Amino acid sequence: MIYDGQSLQCQMLDNGIAEVIFDNKNESVNKFDNSTLKEWAEVIDRLNNTDGVRGAIATSPKPVFIVGADITEFLSMFAEPREQMVKWCVEAGAIFSGYEDLPFPTVCAINGFALGGGFEMALTCDFRVASSTARVGLPETQLGLIPGFGGTIRLPRLIGSDNAIEWIAMAKPHKPENALKLGAIDAVTEPEKLREVALQMVEDAASGKLDWKARRAEKQAPLKLNKLESTMAFTTAKGVVGAKALPHYPAPMEAIRVIEETAQMPAREALKEEHEGFVNVCQTSQASAMVQIFLNDQLLKKKAKVAAKTANKKVESAAVLGAGIMGGGIAYQSASKGIPVVMKDINTAALDLGMNEAIKILNKGVQLGKLTADKMAKVVASITPSLDYSAVQHADLVVEAVVENPKVKDTVLQEVEGVISEDAILTSNTSTISIDLLAKNLKRPEQFCGMHFFNPVHKMPLVEVIRGEKTTDETVAATVAYASAMGKSAVVVKDCPGFYVNRVLFPYFRGFSLLLKDGADFRQIDKVMAGFGWPMGPAYLLDVVGIDTAYHCVDVLAAGFPDRMSAIEGDAVEVLFKADKYGQKSGSGFYTYEKDKKGRPKKIVDENIFDLIGTPAKEFDNQEIIERMMLPLIFEVVRCLEEGIVDTAAECDMALLFGLGFPPFRGGALKYADELGLANVVAAAEKYADLGVGYAVPELLKTMAADNKTFYGA
Repeated sequence: MIYDGQSLQCQMLDNGIAEVIFDNKNESVNKFDNSTLKEWAEVIDRLNNTDGVRGAIATSPKPVFIVGADITEFLSMFAEPREQMVKWCVEAGAIFSGYEDLPFPTVCAINGFALGGGFEMALTCDFRVASSTARVGLPETQLGLIPGFGGTIRLPRLIGSDNAIEWIAMAKPHKPENALKLGAIDAVTEPEKLREVALQMVEDAASGKLDWKARRAEKQAPLKLNKLESTMAFTTAKGVVGAKALPHYPAPMEAIRVIEETAQMPAREALKEEHEGFVNVCQTSQASAMVQIFLNDQLLKKKAKVAAKTANKKVESAAVLGAGIMGGGIAYQSASKGIPVVMKDINTAALDLGMNEAIKILNKGVQLGKLTADKMAKVVASITPSLDYSAVQHADLVVEAVVENPKVKDTVLQEVEGVISEDAILTSNTSTISIDLLAKNLKRPEQFCGMHFFNPVHKMPLVEVIRGEKTTDETVAATVAYASAMGKSAVVVKDCPGFYVNRVLFPYFRGFSLLLKDGADFRQIDKVMAGFGWPMGPAYLLDVVGIDTAYHCVDVLAAGFPDRMSAIEGDAVEVLFKADKYGQKSGSGFYTYEKDKKGRPKKIVDENIFDLIGTPAKEFDNQEIIERMMLPLIFEVVRCLEEGIVDTAAECDMALLFGLGFPPFRGGALKYADELGLANVVAAAEKYADLGVGYAVPELLKTMAADNKTFYGA
């Protein structure tokens, strides 16, 4: 044994071949943390000083190769002074280069995932062989970063600048077949033959059958682009990527800049520019926010795994009560993930609508090449439409998704409870009605909770799991596990008016209504908030959600929080509702809708709308619009955290991201508040004290600001 560490081992095999084994003894996966980098440097030193080594292979006995850098460890480093960060990049980069410079051929055997730093390690090798189940890529831009271990230098020299830019900017893992075609890897084999093929490849290189020195020289030379080719390639890339990334996502553009700047440099000189580029983005607010999202998402996944382990009931079959678009979407989602589902309604037309919704989603998947016709047929076959309650009697979990009316829901829930088994779980896909109210007439309220899906179900990642007063931990765990098995991210919230997402969205809409009452133009507000990063401005969002839906939520939230969510006299939403302008569904709301060439609704402004809601009286400062829209939302999120409606800041922010499309580059309401500075948020609120209790700073926020704390302080 040449080396035996906690993260790496190195042993001599027959015929002078060394095997570098990435196998972290303390973790289920391999990651590049500082201790792993240190051990790798020690392995490189041992290999350089061991006689008789003819070649080396890099392997991992784990199901994956290396998932990337340990972002939890590196996050704190991003706050270091720039000089310190550049120094760290240089030191880490020297380790990768040290492996690349070993005086014998190297082969990487990629099993499972080799992403980010894991793939950058593979790129230091002379040859790469991948298992047919492997996935490779450089997804750092998803975290607001760029590759920092040589990925922007080595990958373009292997697959060309155009392909490398696409890999880095799109941040997607790639199948080995695609990577082989482009030259990112050199061979693909079945998993059981991976080590054998890698050994044969390094033997062929060591014996001269493969020219490993030429391959290494190619990676370390300037890019083979003449001046015209270079100008065209990078100008096109910047135009395409910039249109999608700027101004909120600087990392993809920084990656292109580094690749362009270093195209004509030798690799070692080019690495210096990559280090500077990495530090340029790692210390931005976008990187901080997007790394935090990654960590928050890991928390949700961890909680889902714990739920699956602790649940005393596994959901292997489900039922949806109430077909239509929502019911069809829920049924599709369950069936597509391998959990058969009964879709029950009281009339055939509704069942047809639900089945058509599922088939429409599946057809689109087939057209896009995401699934085969055979797979589609299996999914459709696992959805059983029925007019009879007897079809749902064996379901492990039932989702009630009938009309949003407490009396109707109460009747349906009592009926189905009498049919299903005593250990089955009953849930309601309500968006506003109290879970405790719906549980009042149930015989087993401890096995009942809310399961609030967001529309369209197949696109929206969030499910709110609402815990009632009598709901047991086991019921919550099983429901969270089912949501996770459906491919959704579950956030557990306590029962309260509006639950969490709708409760915090309403103050945002109320801030919009107050701006209109004060003479603002909804077009300016939409433009400003879209510029802030929302997928659409509040007027457009209300039209999409439905003016009628928003109007009916007012009663529930006003009753629950009369001090800050009471109805506004002459509210534009109420005026539109009473004029039967419900938004897209009726053809007009704040905007008027026409069909475009593809049959999709296209919004236009009909000036007559101002005769109805009032003519704009003034143009507001953009910053004032942002503050008046965002402060009430932030404060309601803080109150939900303060009251224990949601357990953690991470879950608060992820629910907004997955349920409302909160701008990812801002990280969520609480991460955004941290970025602004909590003292600054408190000070901003003072300007709007006359607008009511919705702009009053919660006590938790005041205390944290006074103590100079943050929501993500740890």
